[in-house]
Amino acid sequence: MYYTVAMDTRASTSISLPPAMLKDLDRIAKAEHRSRSELLREAFRHYFELRYGEAKPTAAELRALERGRAAMKRGDYLTLGELRHAVETPHRKKRHQKA
Repeated sequence: MYYTVAMDTRASTSISLPPAMLKDLDRIAKAEHRSRSELLREAFRHYFELRYGEAKPTAAELRALERGRAAMKRGDYLTLGELRHAVETPHRKKRHQKA
């Protein structure tokens, strides 16, 4: 199954949830700074993948992959060693020396 939906072509639906499940949904949404809809879409994608097979990337994910591939072709990337060094090295603000 493949679901790509432009922002202006989404359909709305309503569902009923037990109060405890809604409370959990809101707690997680707040903790992850995401909307209820975003979490439910992810849950549906996960369910469909488990139930019916491989999940297909969203349109946004496909665009991100293309941007990444283009960056790699330009040589705009870090090696794993460079990334580790950047993460492990503390970054300190440079002080201006007095003349």
